Amino acid sequence: MKQHYDVIVIGLGSMGSAAAYHLAKRGQRVLGLERFGSPHDQGSHHGGSRIIRQAYFEDPAYVPLLLRAYELWEEIEKESGTNILNITGGLMMGSENSLTVKGSIDSAKAWNLSYDILDAKEIHRKFPIFTPPEGTIALYEEKAGFVRPENSVLAHLLQAEKHGADLRFFEPVIRWEAHPSGEGVTVVTADGEYEAGRLVVSPGAWAPNVLEDLGVNLLIERQVMMWFAPTDGIEPFRVGNMPIYIWEAEDGVQFYGFPSFGLGGEGAKIAFFRMGQPCTADTIDRNVYDSEIDKMREYIGSRIPQLNGKLLQARTCLYSNTPDEHFLISLHPRHKQVAIGAGFSGHGFKFASVVGEILADLATEGTSRLPIELFSPNRFGKVQL
Repeated sequence: MKQHYDVIVIGLGSMGSAAAYHLAKRGQRVLGLERFGSPHDQGSHHGGSRIIRQAYFEDPAYVPLLLRAYELWEEIEKESGTNILNITGGLMMGSENSLTVKGSIDSAKAWNLSYDILDAKEIHRKFPIFTPPEGTIALYEEKAGFVRPENSVLAHLLQAEKHGADLRFFEPVIRWEAHPSGEGVTVVTADGEYEAGRLVVSPGAWAPNVLEDLGVNLLIERQVMMWFAPTDGIEPFRVGNMPIYIWEAEDGVQFYGFPSFGLGGEGAKIAFFRMGQPCTADTIDRNVYDSEIDKMREYIGSRIPQLNGKLLQARTCLYSNTPDEHFLISLHPRHKQVAIGAGFSGHGFKFASVVGEILADLATEGTSRLPIELFSPNRFGKVQL
């Protein structure tokens, strides 16, 4: 016998967990389906920390979503009693005309956000671990920091269950079908067949298969996170002593890092922004190679010399990118009863709290009060109906 729900959520990771929570909190009968346990380390929401910031160099259009995301992070923290949002301050560093700096300034000005501009000497004086070359400047944002992804996913899932959601793990979806009438969906897994009035699809790195009919070329990319032991001890790198940072080097390469807060041993986390290798969610090489570690040392050696100590650990994760690196958040162009959320990687996790709310809006109301026009799949050309 088929089981019936108001909304089915495919994927209970970064965005799907938040969507399940918001839907269940609204009184919807929710079924959540996840191919792994949750949280897990096979996709894009592991590694302990993700940057959050408001002066958004990618596009000022993201700022209203960020302001709402901060509110929702605080709400889920209070409701769950879980630490998720950590404010440390943040440096966006590079040359005056770099995307990281100029884009951040443009975004801050567009939305009247508070910030300071520091030159190379001021950066080093304020945060001595950084030794930027002459000509480097930084936008410093007090409200930047990091969110804890595993804590977020777990908190959203536990609260979703408290509000009545039926969450099923290790149950991958075989296929889903939207009924031609525009009302209702059927979802088939190895364990059963389910029906619902609406569907939310947020499959992370499995999007190329699950959303194949969308007609958007989603690129899956292997990334590496690294934790190094500072040469002169961890204290200058602890939360409270250093900010998060994104640093655009003279050659345009961006790397980013976090203060230490107990994960990864007595080490500080750092990674390149993009620069990964194409792969699929099922074929990713989980090994990390000496050449990759050496590449990172090239960039931190003169810029953060105290961080260039022993490698404590390195882990891979997956990016899921659209061709223009902006998100997909929309009703499906072909199926009005299906809400989609995909292509978030590289800069998406900070939005998980608000994307969950938006996906719940789309599934229950067919629209959202927040501006999501930038994220329509129609920007890549109309899907053939």
